[in-house]
Amino acid sequence: MNLKDLAAMLGLSQTTVSRALNGYPEVSEATRVRVRDAAQQYGYRPDSRARSLATGRAMAIGLVIPMSAKQEMVNPVFADFIAGAAETFAARGYDLVLSLVANADEERAYRAPTTRGRVDGLLMQAPLTSDRRIAVLQQTGLPFVVHGRTSDHDDSYSWLDTDNTTAFRAATRHLLEFGHRRIALLNGVEEMDFARRRHLGYSQALSESGIAEDPALIACQFMTETYGHAAAARMLDQPAPPTAFLCSSLLVALGARRAIEARGLKMGRDVSVVTHDDGLSYFPNGDPGAPIFTSTHSSVRDAGHLSADMLMRIIDDPDCAPLQTLLTSTFVIGHSSGPAPTT
Repeated sequence: MNLKDLAAMLGLSQTTVSRALNGYPEVSEATRVRVRDAAQQYGYRPDSRARSLATGRAMAIGLVIPMSAKQEMVNPVFADFIAGAAETFAARGYDLVLSLVANADEERAYRAPTTRGRVDGLLMQAPLTSDRRIAVLQQTGLPFVVHGRTSDHDDSYSWLDTDNTTAFRAATRHLLEFGHRRIALLNGVEEMDFARRRHLGYSQALSESGIAEDPALIACQFMTETYGHAAAARMLDQPAPPTAFLCSSLLVALGARRAIEARGLKMGRDVSVVTHDDGLSYFPNGDPGAPIFTSTHSSVRDAGHLSADMLMRIIDDPDCAPLQTLLTSTFVIGHSSGPAPTT
């Protein structure tokens, strides 16, 4: 499908469709969304080389992935975020360029796209609690958006994040209201800022109920099913096992469920599980309208779309102030949580 066909199908002029796809302010937001959705549905993609010649832009967005995080490339959360961002970039005629680099070369990789003119902006994922990459990106002068945020200087750069602290505080309070007092936290790697904030929400809820954290009920690791299983199994075999698990991803929650069932226990009756759910396209939390896990739900694919939209706005208006978007999670009641057992 070409621009003429897309315009005719929508009943709009080619100029309006082109301006909608390129983010011109004179096009209404409703028209922009309508055109973008149609372009995605029918596979329309502008000729990036022709647009590059016309605009002087590279018509590409960069994403640098350090070797230490190469497992992220097969992580369904990473894949869904990239899919959402790529859909938005494609509708604007931009390519998404992924670069896998050695850890020692990561800083140089962020600087290189600027000097070579290969990309017009950068996406950064998985920030640490104190991440020097932010300062490096600011020094390049290249537009960028961070998926997540660091604990330092949140107001000095553009980011999109989920309110992880509030979400995990609410999830922990849900379990406390059911009478649970030994609540285990199966978290992600706590060098990552999102994991630190989730731990903070868990700690706040326990403290408000007068319950001290038990280090034996806290685990931190890359979020895989095998990690969830091993950590939950170890805790369930303690003399005073947890009656509930709070998990940082559906993968971890599946591992916890496997450990629970291997001991002849029933999830939701004998041991409760609450998890974070990224609303993954190919890994849903049960059937529509019938969730398996009680969860804090926030779509990572939508986060990809929104991050890409933010970056496009910055590229179109280099003088705009840093943009920050804090998303809230939806609390979803499933079959995995219930009252603490009485014995």
